[in-house]
Amino acid sequence: MARILLIEDDLRIRESIARSLAEKGYSVESQREGMEGLKAAVEEETDLVVLDLGLPDIDGKQVLKLIRAVSEVPVIVATARDDQEEIVRLLDLGADDYVVKPYSAAHLEARIRAVLRRIGGQESTIIAVGGLLIDPDGHEARLDGELLDLASKEFDMLAYLALNAGKMISKRELLAQVWRLPYGGADKTVDVHLSWLRRKLGETAAAPRYLHSRRGVGVKLVDPDA
Repeated sequence: MARILLIEDDLRIRESIARSLAEKGYSVESQREGMEGLKAAVEEETDLVVLDLGLPDIDGKQVLKLIRAVSEVPVIVATARDDQEEIVRLLDLGADDYVVKPYSAAHLEARIRAVLRRIGGQESTIIAVGGLLIDPDGHEARLDGELLDLASKEFDMLAYLALNAGKMISKRELLAQVWRLPYGGADKTVDVHLSWLRRKLGETAAAPRYLHSRRGVGVKLVDPDA
């Protein structure tokens, strides 16, 4: 399994993400400071770096520049700012992808898989939940073998829920991870897309099969036959 270097100063996030990735089978090394992380990225065998920008000793963008000066190791940047100009600058500096805080371990792991697949590190992964088959790379979803006609955000929402199958996901988390609105947005946006998605899955809020919601808590995707 891939070797991941996590450069993150927040102890809670660092331990949580490292533990979750290790449970998925990754070999994880974590560093709190940028210079120590840079040293590990350059001197040790690393398949991918997850780099936080808000580090205590050096700006994360500077660490990214220094890594890129000597290495082609893939880098996923973790940023608290969902600013398109800032994201473009990070990609121009050499970042391979980014996640916006707050992000879940499942979302980060999906990004890691996608980056590693792009560089030939892993084979494509199909997510299966009951009769649902979701291909994140091909941007396709099938229900009982039939291709679903999903709009972009409908697919992204379904894929994110599938990555977290069985877990109740709040509307705030969906707005942050699917719509990239880390500081909130209109709950109605989620409600409308959820309604459209239910219709295409052949169910209703009153008679749910895959999508189960709880008022004031969130929504989860489940295997109806489990």
